[in-house]
Amino acid sequence: MQCLPAAKLPEGSNWEYEVKFDGYRALGIKSGGGVRLMSRNENDLAGRFPILVQALAELPDETIIDGEIVALDENGRPSFNVLQNYRRAGTPLQFYAFDVLTLAGRSLQNEPLGERRKVLRTKIMPRLPDSVLYSESLEATASQVTDAVKAQGLEGVIAKRRDSLYEPGRRSGAWVKMRVNKSRELIVGGYVANGKNFDSIVVGFYERGVLVYVARVRNGFTPSLRAAVFKKFHGVEMANCPFVNLPQREKGRWGDGLTAEKMVECRWLKPRLVAQIEYAEWTEGNHLRHSKFIALRDDKGVGDIARESPSTK
Repeated sequence: MQCLPAAKLPEGSNWEYEVKFDGYRALGIKSGGGVRLMSRNENDLAGRFPILVQALAELPDETIIDGEIVALDENGRPSFNVLQNYRRAGTPLQFYAFDVLTLAGRSLQNEPLGERRKVLRTKIMPRLPDSVLYSESLEATASQVTDAVKAQGLEGVIAKRRDSLYEPGRRSGAWVKMRVNKSRELIVGGYVANGKNFDSIVVGFYERGVLVYVARVRNGFTPSLRAAVFKKFHGVEMANCPFVNLPQREKGRWGDGLTAEKMVECRWLKPRLVAQIEYAEWTEGNHLRHSKFIALRDDKGVGDIARESPSTK
């Protein structure tokens, strides 16, 4: 089940709130005695996170739970960048479980969220080790939750209707997500070359089936990260620019426009890679200001990266 972006949290007694974790969304599946971790685009993450596969082996057979694979930074906050490098850093992992689809072969998808969460909390969580945690509801008003998440420097909040059914693959509006600290996924369509590496990446989103440029991103790259990202470009190069709104006439007030003169330095890529980008704000010219690279997201498909409504930017 997927979330609709929202500019603010819905209010009322029929809504409950949870922390929006900055990790890999995944289904924990135990079937026939074996365990799989399935990402949103149906990749098996078990080989990358064997410690969590071991933890989820305590699930009842023929059971599916929904949750997020998370690694915490030095301040105890979920960090996608830390998660991508957890093996090298020796960082412990957690699986935050927030829903159950099937228990011992019985589908719960047509049960209301409140009932599913009760089953998860009382019948599944007591069987699991400490590396699998229950995603608690935040018992406060929408404004109190928003203020608390901002103060803690967390990514955002998920709001869910207590009576919502589990609708796989749908964005019905029964679940919504609000980002507090501005961040979103964008498609990498090229880069500005710099010797044998790159200076910045060129990113955008799909709008009405075509790729629209929104930013050149220079910040956020360490030397080792830059080298690792550059390797991902091999094999996806293309001759022509994939963005429909390039070149642009002017650089713009913040230097975010990509003119024909600057495009001479660009190398183009097939729209295959998804990057997580932080930013300060959207400009009037529909560009990102003060953008920063966080990580490549191999758990997100390019087909998911469309324009958000202006109210959710």
